[in-house]
Amino acid sequence: MSDEKAVKIPAQKDNLTKAGVADGEVLLKVEGLQKHFPIRKGLLQRQTGAVRAVDGIDFEVRKGETLGVVGESGCGKSTMGRLITRLLEPTGGKVEFEGRDITHLGVGQMRPMRRDVQMIFQDPYSSLNPRHTIGTIVGAPFRLQGVSPEGGVKKEVQRLLSVVGLNPEHYNRYPHEFSGGQRQRIGIARALALNPKLVVADEPVSALDVSIQAQVVNLLDDLQEELGLTYVIIAHDLSVVRHVSDRIAVMYLGKIVELADRESLYTAPMHPYTKALMSAVPIPDPKRRGVKSERILLRGDVPSPISPPSGCRFHTRCWKATEVCKTTEPPLLELRPGQRVACHHPENFEDQQPQETVLLSVAKEAAELVADEVLAESAATSAAVAAEVTATEAEDAVSEEAVSEETVSEDAPAAEDEASEAAEASAAPEEAGEASSETSEK
Repeated sequence: MSDEKAVKIPAQKDNLTKAGVADGEVLLKVEGLQKHFPIRKGLLQRQTGAVRAVDGIDFEVRKGETLGVVGESGCGKSTMGRLITRLLEPTGGKVEFEGRDITHLGVGQMRPMRRDVQMIFQDPYSSLNPRHTIGTIVGAPFRLQGVSPEGGVKKEVQRLLSVVGLNPEHYNRYPHEFSGGQRQRIGIARALALNPKLVVADEPVSALDVSIQAQVVNLLDDLQEELGLTYVIIAHDLSVVRHVSDRIAVMYLGKIVELADRESLYTAPMHPYTKALMSAVPIPDPKRRGVKSERILLRGDVPSPISPPSGCRFHTRCWKATEVCKTTEPPLLELRPGQRVACHHPENFEDQQPQETVLLSVAKEAAELVADEVLAESAATSAAVAAEVTATEAEDAVSEEAVSEETVSEDAPAAEDEASEAAEASAAPEEAGEASSETSEK
């Protein structure tokens, strides 16, 4: 068992620094993808309901880019990965690979496509057959596809083991002789055997230690640069996704609620659920904790995918939910360049009350149906009414001033009488004092 050295996670890539990724050719296109698992009960196994694991998602993946998919456990991430690799049969929707619809291809038709679409599974302990040697496991794709690599299968398998950082001389060893990180490397080597164009990695580092996670993240990043791979990486660790992804899709209860470039999503998330996820990421540096906003605690639990809420599926836990959220499902719209959000009240957006925008658009549509003459007459009437109101207000102001002047003129004589009485009252004591002084002199 070879020693494993801890490797630092690579520095974050600049946003869309890969040449041609932003405007590159679309490799994978998903439209309205659905997967409903039926619930059957009784002796006759009649269907009584369905688990809506994936319930209508749309996204694209361009050549050479990495799309990260994040969300809580049970939101449909892994099911989505198995649907786009056709390990599960979709209930509805469409999956296109290189412009070809592969949604309902049979086993024989799908076999050649397996060379271009491969998957790395989550658990490295259960995804490898313990009875087979590493050479047999990594060489299985060649036998299944009838491919004879140059130099033979053994030589090619040893080359793949060397590519993923394992000793080629361990060709005849069994899985139990390797650690978790080494087993995951073996799974990566098996996925790369046929030189695929698209690799779907389902939680590739969740079952590994932190130091081993860094090794696998480094390996995936290096292989993408060397072989020009396209990744769809499914994870729930936001820090890992941030390091390896160019764009990120956030899933909640079978739906994509936000799809944006990495930096846009992490610096200015627009969906309340995304904002709550970002607030849950701990910051180890005490100096930066004050800069971070207060942690958001969501109320309640995630609803059941058997009977999801009507309207927006997040409205039962959202602090911004209104009546429109309970009745109308928000579409996934591009509110900023490269940032698509499914929310009636998005965060970090100028229009915090989109229902007013809806009312304004309805008013504009109604105005287009009214004749110009009617609109001109209505405007003239409104102007006349406004002029009458202004004139009335002016008259009222003049009358108030006149009343105030009359009140002042009536009060003036009374004020003069009061002043004279006060003067007489003040003079009386002075006269009395003079009389008393004269008496004393006598």
